[in-house]
Amino acid sequence: MASANDLFGIYIHWPFCASKCPYCDFNSHVHRGAFDEDAFVEGYKREIAHMASLSPGRLVQSIFFGGGTPSLMSPKAVAAIIDAVAEEWEIDRKAEITLEANPTSVEVDRFRGFRTAGVNRVSLGVQSLRPGPLAELGRRHTVEEAVAAVRIAQSIFDRSSFDLIYARPKQTLEDWEDELKEAIWMARGHLSLYQLTIEQGTRYFDLFNAGKLQMPNEDLAADFYELTQELTKAAGMPAYEISNHAVPGQESRHNMLYWRYGEYAGIGPGAHGRLLVNNQRHATATEKMPFDWLAKVNAKGHGMVTDDVLTWEEQGDEFLVMGLRMKEGISPARFMSISGRGISEAQIAALKGYGFVETLPNGNIRVTEKGFPVLDAVVADLAA
Repeated sequence: MASANDLFGIYIHWPFCASKCPYCDFNSHVHRGAFDEDAFVEGYKREIAHMASLSPGRLVQSIFFGGGTPSLMSPKAVAAIIDAVAEEWEIDRKAEITLEANPTSVEVDRFRGFRTAGVNRVSLGVQSLRPGPLAELGRRHTVEEAVAAVRIAQSIFDRSSFDLIYARPKQTLEDWEDELKEAIWMARGHLSLYQLTIEQGTRYFDLFNAGKLQMPNEDLAADFYELTQELTKAAGMPAYEISNHAVPGQESRHNMLYWRYGEYAGIGPGAHGRLLVNNQRHATATEKMPFDWLAKVNAKGHGMVTDDVLTWEEQGDEFLVMGLRMKEGISPARFMSISGRGISEAQIAALKGYGFVETLPNGNIRVTEKGFPVLDAVVADLAA
């Protein structure tokens, strides 16, 4: 069984970075020396054509350049990739085309070039507005560069966002309140605010296990989260997802496509996708190592190393994991159409008793403010 909702997007992964941040577990690679950007662009074109052969005739509502650091790409490369998408699928005239950028790679001419290429939204990895934490997070930009990058982006693009990381080592609630208020004043409609998590395979993971990195305890982490919700809501930028805040109408359409369990083609090294092929939902993933990916694409026309058909149960679990992150919640009827089973009324009642979930007037089930700090447990209960 598969259930489509006519949401279709393209995720383009550009894996190269100028440096590797100690908290980052994304598929990013620091490459030194000569680099043939044109060869990679040709690889992207070939993989786009392959994905289009699997999922023809879709209307693209969103394209997202993630990474890595996509702003290290030339505007010419970005334009060529967008053009390749347009050759294989129809792009909605209202499509959101987002590019992630680091403040160190922001230049007025470069950003104007991205705008000319078709990008209409940027997301900046600022991470902190304080010099000490920026250095500790391994960021290569200064606070001044970050502020300048935000202003440049806002002057060129109608829609923009920037990220901050909070609940950092040694950070106090007072520190975060001051920093977040400054960020809200700077923002133009959207902020992504992530609690720092320790991910396996990162430098922070090694330091934490060695006892050299002290993280906030659970109670303090919850206080950070609650303060974040209070300040953003008071400023008219409430959370529409657990870590994303926006003035109504400024939500990230690409991320909403993920959370609403739409389809998306994952293009580039280490990209993941979810495609309906012959009424079956496929989970795809490509080779992570950039030059190995390019070799596979040149040999086979694509770099896919995973192409699994998801079972009804797996689809249902994914739908819950993604959809319950949103303030709009999930439709029990759509869960039934995807998974072939209903959500236990007894489980819903029990979670309501704890104040963790509620039913909206439209029938959707959503997680409450009280339930978001224990979201994983709520999802597990509803999936059981």
